[in-house]
Amino acid sequence: MMKSDSTAKQKNKRQFGSAIQICLALTGLFILTGATSSPVKNNTDWMTGLPREPIHVAAWPGGKKVAVCFVLYVEEWGLGHGPNFRPDMISRKPDFVNESFRQYAINTGVIRVGKLFHEQGIPLSIALNALFPQKHADIWKTFRALVPQAPIIAHGINNSTNMLPLDHGQQAQEEYIHQTLDLIEKETGVRSHGWSSPSVYANADTFAATTAEGITYSLDGMDSDILSRIITKSGPLVLIPYPTVTVDMGQYFERLQQASDLEHLWIDYVTELAREAESHPTDEATVIVIGIHPFVVGTPDGAAALRRVLQNLKKQKLVWVTDVQAVLDAANTKSRK
Repeated sequence: MMKSDSTAKQKNKRQFGSAIQICLALTGLFILTGATSSPVKNNTDWMTGLPREPIHVAAWPGGKKVAVCFVLYVEEWGLGHGPNFRPDMISRKPDFVNESFRQYAINTGVIRVGKLFHEQGIPLSIALNALFPQKHADIWKTFRALVPQAPIIAHGINNSTNMLPLDHGQQAQEEYIHQTLDLIEKETGVRSHGWSSPSVYANADTFAATTAEGITYSLDGMDSDILSRIITKSGPLVLIPYPTVTVDMGQYFERLQQASDLEHLWIDYVTELAREAESHPTDEATVIVIGIHPFVVGTPDGAAALRRVLQNLKKQKLVWVTDVQAVLDAANTKSRK
């Protein structure tokens, strides 16, 4: 590739459509109502002002100290919406380049990732837009057959035009969440008990709205290495850490990281947690959700990099590669309030 072409590509990838900007606003996620402006106490969530407490886990099953959950985001964007590989082309009608980029991830990437986890014998968790199974029925059927035991985390209705009604109060969010859960149950037979806000965009009302609708755990907490519990007026909600920096999509689009770069990032991130645990064995057991997307790890090079990551983590003596439900089950038996 000529130098000018390479420079142009770098410039293009730094530009974003509005949908991907929302998805990648991972450091300013929560425009929260009800947040306190006073110093946050140890038992108070610093963003929402709600009571929050750690869930103490000394070790995971088998004496492991680091639990790692890979969550594949299976999303419905819709024609003309979603991440743009070539932002300079979005004014084209039709925009074959970006539409093809997105559709390849749906048609091929989702199933490729399912095959990878099936072949490696490693649990996978699924964050699912409610419209995906009906919009892409054959793809969903094939994918689900590869990972039939994967927990399904509700991820809103779609990821672009039907988002949480954040400006309309808790009741409106409860209705949206209820609709999401109903749609997922209708199409999959599973009533989800986990939540991940579409485009990682929630507010303080979201936490109470999810618990009001029977949600028991959420991936909307991104500020910790350990499990915690937030107490809403509708009940308790377990926060499973979903660190900003490990999400592949943000690294790929915003920081221009390729799959091989993410391979090193993920291995280093988990290996350091394991090293810390070995050096300080009385510290809390840690847990990390690594968010993956078919745009990144669903390509041949992405799958190759992810395979090497999975093979590496399987060999680490203190690392437990598992799914979100297994983490919750283990925490329930080992936690002390």
